[in-house]
Amino acid sequence: QALDQLTPASERSPASASARYELEMAFSRGLYTGWFEGIDNQRLAHGRFGTKRGVYLGQVTRVAGDAVAIELEAPLKAGDGIVFDAGHHDEGEEGGRVYHIDQRGTEAYLRFGRDALNLKRVSPGNRVWKTSDPALERELRTTFEGEKIRRCQPVSMEVHGHAGEPMTLIMADRDGHVVKARSTVTLAAADQRPLENAYLRSQLGRLGGTPYQLEDFASHLEGSVIIPVSELNRLRREAVASMDALRRQPKRWTLVDQKPRMPTIDLSRDPLPQPELICLVRSMEQLEAALACEGIAAFYCEFENPKLYRDAVSRFREWTASRPIVPAAPTLWVVPPRVFKPGEEWILTQVLSSGADGYLVRNYDHLAAFSGHRMRGDFSLNIANPWSAELWVRQKGLERVTASYDLNISQLDSLLSGTPPSWLEITLHQHMPMFHMEHCVFCAFLSKGKDYHDCGRPCDKHRVALKDRVGALLPLKADAGCRNTVFNNRAQSGAEYASHLMGLGARSFRIEFVDESADEVRKTLGAYHALVHGSLSGAQLWRDLKLINQLGVTRGQLDSGPRTVFKKS
Repeated sequence: QALDQLTPASERSPASASARYELEMAFSRGLYTGWFEGIDNQRLAHGRFGTKRGVYLGQVTRVAGDAVAIELEAPLKAGDGIVFDAGHHDEGEEGGRVYHIDQRGTEAYLRFGRDALNLKRVSPGNRVWKTSDPALERELRTTFEGEKIRRCQPVSMEVHGHAGEPMTLIMADRDGHVVKARSTVTLAAADQRPLENAYLRSQLGRLGGTPYQLEDFASHLEGSVIIPVSELNRLRREAVASMDALRRQPKRWTLVDQKPRMPTIDLSRDPLPQPELICLVRSMEQLEAALACEGIAAFYCEFENPKLYRDAVSRFREWTASRPIVPAAPTLWVVPPRVFKPGEEWILTQVLSSGADGYLVRNYDHLAAFSGHRMRGDFSLNIANPWSAELWVRQKGLERVTASYDLNISQLDSLLSGTPPSWLEITLHQHMPMFHMEHCVFCAFLSKGKDYHDCGRPCDKHRVALKDRVGALLPLKADAGCRNTVFNNRAQSGAEYASHLMGLGARSFRIEFVDESADEVRKTLGAYHALVHGSLSGAQLWRDLKLINQLGVTRGQLDSGPRTVFKKS
């Protein structure tokens, strides 16, 4: 039915056209089938507005005095509300209720209340949308306002009894609520017109004015018996009242005083190694800067184009060959896209062909793709307790896993207390990924292609950011499958907790970069190296680097989400 509403106007039936109109007027930024027929980044998001629009009426052809002329493409009447999509989103848009419509040939001249609109802000070519239809709104309100019961709960009933005993009525709903009502008079033997099944169903099923409707009925009366009609009515009312009271009660929970089985993990502490930094970079420039810094135990490369991983590995091998041989030499790991879809095995093949020291696993599909190689787990595996850590380290064979970003400091304490610290990697510095989407802004705005097959990969040439309502530019990154991740514009740091976490045994700390320059990478890594070796305090670090003092996503609030305004360089 939904797809039927989105068929071209020439192919729609009157019923589907009416339904489409109601859908658009209820709430719509424009109806579209999405990507049911394949990905097309040119069509999904136009980025012109983010608010409700309703039904498209046409474009302004002229502004004549106090009237605006348009060639209507949809019905419009006096009293309807419209808005002009004139591009003044930051200053407010012009719009209001139509006072009068004068039809002249193909054009409709719209007039509005005195001083209701500033028509100087309306120009020929502006799109016009119908945002309010009072008649439709009144019709919709009748479906939910007032005391009328509009949805009834199906119930079943059965009656039991025999002559000389009260009648018992049992009423049950689909949610498992069951009530019983007993008559105040006894059943009597019937000489004529005994209580038959059809009569009982008709009488007890008179549930009009209640939120119930009779679905199933069964009579288990023994012999030919009779009872006054007034008593049947009283039984029905008593059962309904009891069911109302029972359904209003909150659900009851059964508490079991039983502690969950903790995984069998050896938590004996060997002498702890020196703390180590892991650096995640997203460009060759950042990798070069990180290689010039001391004290980095591992480098993670997450590039938009996995073909560049071979260059990164080659450069890293040159760098390691020029250094003295040490027992714990640095390693280089490459990162596959977070999302894997059937048919994208070629991306993982490219990642694997880089010949890196290891691979960062981000979902179950990566386990099979990188089987037989060194693997570590990323935050997307949602490691939040010893059970999940044991699953991925012991059973799946990962060297270590990254603690979930959902954990606050007290929850991270609990995780470290029940898990060997060598299993865990903690992200101390990052631009928090705010959301991940299939729509590619690079492809939509910087190319004419539909997806990665024909877009020409503008993400390799341009830097793009989304501007939020306060003017902050939120970095945007694309992966090999054209999916985009939006990051917070300011990096956040858990530096204040570093000494506390090291006291609990944590030794592996990740520092992530998004679009920082080489100088920023060197400065940041130098500060964290001083932090973990005790020559710089956490408070001083985040103040010096002007970071957000926050660990994970559960302390404080992230900025409001962005809208599709972009800036390129």
